Amino acid sequence: MSVKNRWNFPDLGLGIGLRTVHFNHVLEHWPKVDWFEILSENFMNTEGNPVRVLDQIAERYPIVMHGVSMSIGSTDPIDFDYFTRLKALAERVNAHWLGDHVCWTGVHGKNGHDLYPLPYNEESLAFLVDRIRTVQDFLERPLILENPSTYLAFANSTMPEEEFLARMAEESDCGLLLDVNNVYVTCRNHGLDSMAYLDAIPYDRVVQIHLAGHTDKGTHCIDTHNGRVIDPVWDLYAEVQRRAGNRATLIEWDADIPSFEEVHAEVLKAAQFRQMTELRHAS
Repeated sequence: MSVKNRWNFPDLGLGIGLRTVHFNHVLEHWPKVDWFEILSENFMNTEGNPVRVLDQIAERYPIVMHGVSMSIGSTDPIDFDYFTRLKALAERVNAHWLGDHVCWTGVHGKNGHDLYPLPYNEESLAFLVDRIRTVQDFLERPLILENPSTYLAFANSTMPEEEFLARMAEESDCGLLLDVNNVYVTCRNHGLDSMAYLDAIPYDRVVQIHLAGHTDKGTHCIDTHNGRVIDPVWDLYAEVQRRAGNRATLIEWDADIPSFEEVHAEVLKAAQFRQMTELRHAS
């Protein structure tokens, strides 16, 4: 079954996270990639070389923006200066959509430079929904928010993460970025059923998918983005494709970054899954 996202955002195909180590390769070869995702904060505070490179790339490829400092779940007041700069960047590169993570990154004006989880309960949900609505009204576009990878659970949580995300998306009218690797990592860390997790996802809200590698410590997994996608995550991706149809899919590789060609090999693997989905829906 194929389920369209409710905003009719396009299926951009297969993308790669744009990283500085690959700037020269992209500018020299203009590789066959459908689109690039940028880390928003890397381009918000500079008029130097990174933005000049991005301007050139944005002329040839669709751009999606994904951040790590929106801190949508923080109890701090909303930082409208941050969102003003975010909106300006989105307009500059004609971003197809923009988003961040369902998390908080700091309090009292201090950024911890990590993605901290929220308790999943009614109070957190109401607080988060209100902030998302406010930000979306300011940006004049829906946010596309990603399920986090988590390593602890709050004693005062009253619902599973997947239910929290589904209600958050419905009540705030935001979109979802379904990080399949994060589903795997979170379910492994908490002894949860990844298929039950996927059962609860509203696929008409899913605009984008992330795929990445992680580090398996035996007792737990860490979302490190430092290697290839493992087979169980590919299996989950195939299941998401079966349920939702093709969605814009991104390969993330943010540590121990190899050559562009090696990252692109993961894109080619994802393409095989997309082709199977297209054949299934055509039959």
